[in-house]
Amino acid sequence: MLIDAETRRRVDVLPDRTADTLEAWLRTHPGVAVVCRDGSGAYAEAVRRALPDAVQVADRWHLWDNLGKAVLKEVAAHSAYWAKASPPQDGPRAQTTLQRWHQVHVLLQQRVGLECARRLNLSLNTVKRYARVAEPERLQRAPQYRPTLVDTYRDHLRQHRSDDPAVSALRLFEEIKTQGYQGSLNLLYRYIIQGRVEGDRPSISPRRLARLMLTRPDGLTDKQLAVRDDLVAACPEMIDLAELISSFAELLRPREGNSERLDAWIACARGAHLPCLHSFSRGLDQDRDAVHAAVTLPYHNGGTEGVNTETKRIMRQMHGRAGFTLLRHRILLSGRHTRPSAVMASVGGQPDVHPQSTRPGRHQRQRAPPRR
Repeated sequence: MLIDAETRRRVDVLPDRTADTLEAWLRTHPGVAVVCRDGSGAYAEAVRRALPDAVQVADRWHLWDNLGKAVLKEVAAHSAYWAKASPPQDGPRAQTTLQRWHQVHVLLQQRVGLECARRLNLSLNTVKRYARVAEPERLQRAPQYRPTLVDTYRDHLRQHRSDDPAVSALRLFEEIKTQGYQGSLNLLYRYIIQGRVEGDRPSISPRRLARLMLTRPDGLTDKQLAVRDDLVAACPEMIDLAELISSFAELLRPREGNSERLDAWIACARGAHLPCLHSFSRGLDQDRDAVHAAVTLPYHNGGTEGVNTETKRIMRQMHGRAGFTLLRHRILLSGRHTRPSAVMASVGGQPDVHPQSTRPGRHQRQRAPPRR
């Protein structure tokens, strides 16, 4: 999908997302000076070959999305440290994990290599996952509890159990039932047995904590801010991660001097003990010119993403009953197609549509022979 980056008018629709197709289109439409795109390597290569002097601008939303994926991996990897409210994992599963970690690393120290998988009767991916982790505690995950009907009355239960530790679950059940509790006694009993009453806070999943860290502070409630700050402060790596998230968010507001700030951010990310963020910084390095343009120029790829959403709606309406030609006409006509005379273009991906893979429309179907 190609649109004008300034007017947001749709220019053309390409049949696939290969570099050769985009390169051929750019060569037949010279004059493009700025190209906004996502992180696709095929698009970058096509623009370099067809328009070597054009400025490529990486889409800022895709940069933030890639950072979010790296943050989620880091939060999950450090869950054993920030989940202070979670009870220690000392069950059979935790013991098996610890034992396997020691077995894998002992064999690696003996330079056994990939033969570890066969000796331990484990899959190769499992062995690689254990080998990448320097400490066995990073393999542990915080227990994840689903919301229950007891959560609303948790403060009352904690206060009563602190005043009278020998209070029975039946008496607590009768008390909260008068306050509006609609759950069962068995649910309350399991809630108490799991230790969720005495914990400082309900355990949250790594995905939820990552979302709290990626959300703007003014978009969070006071309680959410308190939970986020407490969990982040429990681990030094999480403190570094929160600071890097905040500084990278500032870079997504294009202004002069962001190029130097971006280089400094990449250096800080590499210096921190955050392996998943190292992979993200390497991706920024591979597309450094486009990323520099993204944090300094006002252009973005938002219009193309909106057109892609509408394209999927049109494809659902057609139910695959027509080929690429009709789909292209509907996309361009719905956006009041104009001639491609702009000097800026925005390129985005969409599902490939090939006539060979679509079912014929009603006007293309052959009438079945009459029954005898």
